[in-house]
Amino acid sequence: MKRPDGRKNDQMRKIQVTNNYMRNAEGSCLIEFGNTRVICTASVEEGVPPFLKGSGKGWVTAEYGMLPRSCGSRIRREKVSSGRSEEIQRLVGRSLRSIVDMAPLGERTIRIDCDVLEGDGGTRTASITGGFIALALALQWMQKKGMIQELPLKDYVAAISVGVYQGTPVLDLNYAEDSKADVDMNIVMVGKGQFVEVQGTGEGGTFSEDQMAALLKLAKKGIKELLAIQKKNLSGIKI
Repeated sequence: MKRPDGRKNDQMRKIQVTNNYMRNAEGSCLIEFGNTRVICTASVEEGVPPFLKGSGKGWVTAEYGMLPRSCGSRIRREKVSSGRSEEIQRLVGRSLRSIVDMAPLGERTIRIDCDVLEGDGGTRTASITGGFIALALALQWMQKKGMIQELPLKDYVAAISVGVYQGTPVLDLNYAEDSKADVDMNIVMVGKGQFVEVQGTGEGGTFSEDQMAALLKLAKKGIKELLAIQKKNLSGIKI
């Protein structure tokens, strides 16, 4: 089986991260998974959702959207988030909250915006991986401003897609593969190797326990590579 872009089954696309991509944001990056490009920004806001008022704890949340020509045909600009966008931004928020201690933030919200410039598969996993970098940079900014004493990060977190394409487990699907995959799976893991979320669907058929084990093995390999990239881009931050 030959992949559309010629990669090996366990090979990631080229990953590039540009820190501080947005000048006005407290933390930001441009993350690129091959032709998928997402701008992730972190904004620090005073106040928390009503259910946290008076608790002394902070909150981390996320929003996600695709620009109209981020794909082959124009996507209508969203005035209200679509069901897909809602599902993805909740996933991003859950993933990032899994590694943050909310108490040291005080009653502040850090809002992660993930804006897809170009989508070629894996936009949600790029959003989580890049969103973590933007979040860490924003927390570093808060520390420098004296808003927090130490970074309330418990670990790193990253995500990758895997799937069964033409009967073969593959890592980091692009759109050509994702749109025709028999099985599509998104895996979120923290640096210590524990899972945050596993989203797996038999799009074109069922999958066996052996195939699932193979997909998880590929995901662990990919996330290990992503964690190394995150650590390189955050080398000045102790986590």
